This record gives sequence, structure tokens and C-alpha cells, in this order.
Amino acid sequence: MNEQPLMGFAEIHPGLKPKEALEESNRCLYCYDAPCVKACPTGIDIPGFIRRIATGNLAGAARVIMEANPVGATCARVCPTEELCEGACVLNKASRPIAIGLLQRYATDAAAKRGGLVVKPGPANGRRVAVIGSGPAGLSAARELARLGYAVTVFEAKEKAGGLSAYGIVSFRLPQEVPEWEVGQIRDMGVEIRTGVRVGTDIPADRLVRDYDAVVLAAGMGKVPMLGIEGEELEGVHDAIELIEAIKTGSAPAGFKGARVAVIGAGNTAIDAATCSTRLGAANVKIVYRRTENEMTAYAFEYRFAKEEGVEFRWLTAPKRIIGDASGRVTHLECVRMRLAEAGKDGRPVPVPIEGSEFRMQVDIVIKAIGQTRHLPLIEALGIAHERGVVTVDPETFRTSHPKIYAAGDIVFGQGQGEATVVSAAEQGKRAAYAIHRALQQAAAESA
Repeated sequence: MNEQPLMGFAEIHPGLKPKEALEESNRCLYCYDAPCVKACPTGIDIPGFIRRIATGNLAGAARVIMEANPVGATCARVCPTEELCEGACVLNKASRPIAIGLLQRYATDAAAKRGGLVVKPGPANGRRVAVIGSGPAGLSAARELARLGYAVTVFEAKEKAGGLSAYGIVSFRLPQEVPEWEVGQIRDMGVEIRTGVRVGTDIPADRLVRDYDAVVLAAGMGKVPMLGIEGEELEGVHDAIELIEAIKTGSAPAGFKGARVAVIGAGNTAIDAATCSTRLGAANVKIVYRRTENEMTAYAFEYRFAKEEGVEFRWLTAPKRIIGDASGRVTHLECVRMRLAEAGKDGRPVPVPIEGSEFRMQVDIVIKAIGQTRHLPLIEALGIAHERGVVTVDPETFRTSHPKIYAAGDIVFGQGQGEATVVSAAEQGKRAAYAIHRALQQAAAESA
């Protein structure tokens, strides 16, 4: 790993010590038909891996985790466990839930330190699959296909594999060495990962469809879209995705120390951008959101963390224009107060401006975090059906409108479809891999 974490960006939560892990694992009731397993999108045998920790079998614990979830080390740190496995734990009614996330981290950290392959590839079956994108969904699909004996090639546009985990989750929540280890595990299974290759530009999309038995599209999403307001070109206006990527790779932009920062949006990326700003030395950080706390899409634990970091929240507030000085540097964010009207098609209340409520907020930096753009050129080059950039898939098989192309992860998230979490993307990648295997087996049987 070449990049070094910036000061203040070391991992914030320490892992369990051996004695703590033993004590915590012995609290587990090892439930039959465990609700925690049902709550895990990837179906990890949680009582099974915890029992192995309790008996000192850390290698076995890691194998149980990683067989079910190819990005299990990442998920141990970034999963919303209080809403999933820990939220379903039966001990919630008696005391406190088992610290499943920390135990999962303990087992996978031990595996990374020990070295060697946790999950082995299957015998070659002579078929080839291309995977576009090396984020959680793409890596998960590639790993499962390798286990099934496929020769897999992953095409990644960036210089490093890992996607969201490598570039989009702040280092103090997910150190860079964690996704690097997961990528290494998959590469060591014989999966070819070609970085710095943009499908549709460096290699024609139709060539993959022609040359491979199947294609998995797992390219995620793009940059933050434009706000569509005056002043976005001013110095001091940042894209949250690009900001987090710069910090993740150790090259944060200057100008944050002592600055007044406004982050527009209230999702997990907005929270990450805000907490990064505080750690870069900003004097004041405000999240500006046009709806209320009840409608924000950030996880509850992210919201709590932001408040602990000193981030302020300005609800029912929408940006109207960004104002700068003669040198082209941001000085103010002009906003308007909002009220919530009846719910729209997505079921969320529609924010409406309150006439005459405009006001100015003194800021030095504005960070846009209002979602992400879609990879429309790539989707259209592949010739598959989509709705405003959200790829249309069969909900069971993740097959697209093209019989050889499957899609998973953020590229199928949106328009009320799917859930944008690392663990859900991992499960979708697995299911796409199994669907490809079934389809190719059936085709072979029919042609025999």
C-alpha cells in the first residue's frame, strides 16, 4: 500500500482484544433458526462463526464468514449492524445484543494477519465470465464464479481495485488495507483484475459480450451531479465523492483548516464529507438538507457520529446560489427555507420553498453530496434496458434485458429498487454468479 492515512484519519474504533472476543463470543446463545442470520443479507452463519471464536478456531470462523460474504472484512466495519444482525439479536430484549460486527472483524483481521487463502477456487470448467467494476458487487460475483470454476476477468476503470471500499468510504471507518486484502484474496484465486481499463473507451463493450460466456455489470455510480444553481464553478466548491477519494488516497485538498463548510445533502456520503471536514480542521461544518431529520437517508449511527464530531444540521433548508468574491472564491451560500408538502411518487414528502425566506450563510467551502450520476454511456453501449440510468434486472436472477448480461450493486439501485449497502451489493453479486452458472449449465444440457 503506497498511500499513508492523513493525520486524524486513523481507524476510530479499536478491535477486540483476545480476552474481550472470548467473553463476547461466550455470551452468544447460538440460537436455532437464528434471527441474526435471517437479518444478514448474505446469510452468514453467525452463531457458527461465533462458536468457532469461542473455541479458539479463528481460521474456521473466518472461513464461515468469507464463504458467505466475499467482502466480509469490509462489512464487519461498515455494515449497519444495529439495523441488521445485531438489531435482530434476541438479547436485545434482555441486555445488549452480541457485538457481531466486532467479532466478525476480529476473525477476519486474524485471517488477514495469518495470510493464505481463506476460500479456494473450484476446478476449471472451461467457461469465461467478464465482470465490469471491482466494487463489492463485482468482487463478490467474481469470487463466487471462481469458486464455481469459471475463468473470470474483472475490468476496473480506476488504477486500484475495490470500488466503493477502496475509494468511497473514509479511512477512519475502513482502513485501506482491508479492501486490499479482500481484493488480494480474490486475485489469488486466479481471478484476473485489469485495472485502468474503461469498458466502452479502452475496450469495446460489445467485445466483452461477444468474447465471454456471460458479463456481470457492476460499475456502481459516478460523480455527484450538478446542483443546477449559480456559483458552482467557484473555487471552494467540491464534489463529495472526489473529496473522499482524495482523502482516501492521502491527497486531501487545501483550505479546510479553520474554514466554514456547508455540505449539501444528508445521505451517508454527506455525513462522510462532513466528518472528513472536521478532521481536516474546519472550524464549523453544517449539513444543509431540504427535508427533515425523519427523511434523511444516512444511517442512524452515521448521524450520531456526525453530531459527536460537532457537525451542525440545518433542516428544511435548500441552497439557492453560491456567492463568491472578486477573486472567484466562495464567501456565502444563499439558501431558502422549505416546508414539506404531500408525499410524491417515492413516498417521501415533497419540499416546497417558502416565499421570501431567503437568507445567506457565511461559508468558505461548499461540498455537494446530493447523490451520484449514472453510467449512461456504458449502459447504452451494452444495449440493455434501464430507467433513467437504473439498470432493469430480474429481481431473482439479476439478469438484464440482454440474455448474456447480468447486473448488480449500485448500478441497479434506485427508483425504489434495491438497497445501497455494501452487504446488499455483495449478496447481489453472489446471486448473479449463481444465476449465470444455472443458465450456462442449462444451456449446455439442452445442447448436449
